[in-house]
Amino acid sequence: MPVNRIVTYGRMIKFPHTIFALPFALSAVVLALKDYSMRSVWDILWILLAMVGARSAAMGFNRIVDARFDAANPRTMNREIPTGKISKLAAAMFVSLSSLLFIVSAAMLSRICFYLSFPVLGLLLSYSFAKRYTALCHIYLGFVISLAPMGAWIAITGDFSLRIVFLSLALMTYIAGFDIIYACQDYDFDRRAGLFSIPAKLGLRKALIISSLLHAVSTACLALIYPFFDMHMIYLLSVVIIGILYAIEHGVVRPDHPDSIQLAFFNINSIISIVLFVGIAADVAVEKLL
Repeated sequence: MPVNRIVTYGRMIKFPHTIFALPFALSAVVLALKDYSMRSVWDILWILLAMVGARSAAMGFNRIVDARFDAANPRTMNREIPTGKISKLAAAMFVSLSSLLFIVSAAMLSRICFYLSFPVLGLLLSYSFAKRYTALCHIYLGFVISLAPMGAWIAITGDFSLRIVFLSLALMTYIAGFDIIYACQDYDFDRRAGLFSIPAKLGLRKALIISSLLHAVSTACLALIYPFFDMHMIYLLSVVIIGILYAIEHGVVRPDHPDSIQLAFFNINSIISIVLFVGIAADVAVEKLL
């Protein structure tokens, strides 16, 4: 059944995880519209398709190159490629089509977006090898995902602005911080397999301290958006809520209890990006009305 195949591919790339970065990209669009006019409402569709294509290509490629590690790791051995639900060839075709979707969507936005899509795609795919060489793989993951708000900003404005860097830095440290928490689940396996991660290199306690520091930086970067984009109290309230959510997240995490990591990752962490987008959208909407 085609629907079942779609669901299977969606599970392979963990499609629901799109919720972490997509609201940041849409937030960049809203911030851009404070000072710029949208050329076409279709741009929103192309930005969404570019996001889906880029993330699907990156995750699919990661599943292919990590297949032997996934098969040996008790936590991941039931993923689609190790279990044979999706062949490596089928996954490669999926990655190719997703990459094409990203490039075509970028081309529909502007010529500069089209040109930038190739190095961005290269960076996204190269993340899959980072864990083999450096414990800073979490930072690298955060960096490549943090290109999303910049890309959305350039798609709307046609230009680059240093102001949007604060949103990208907030996303980078947000992603890197919770990726460190997520990697705590594979502490023993990564050490046995010779893979690099901050938990495997420094231990679980120090890893969680670094994660909390990254999330503190994320909150600070979000706070800096307030003066640089001339935001108002609604946005500031959303930043306060995000800071509280970060504190709760680190309060509940226990590295030796996988259930607490799942709670922090899916129930608390996933709300942060939504709170940010709602805060920015509401703040800008009220400004436009007044």
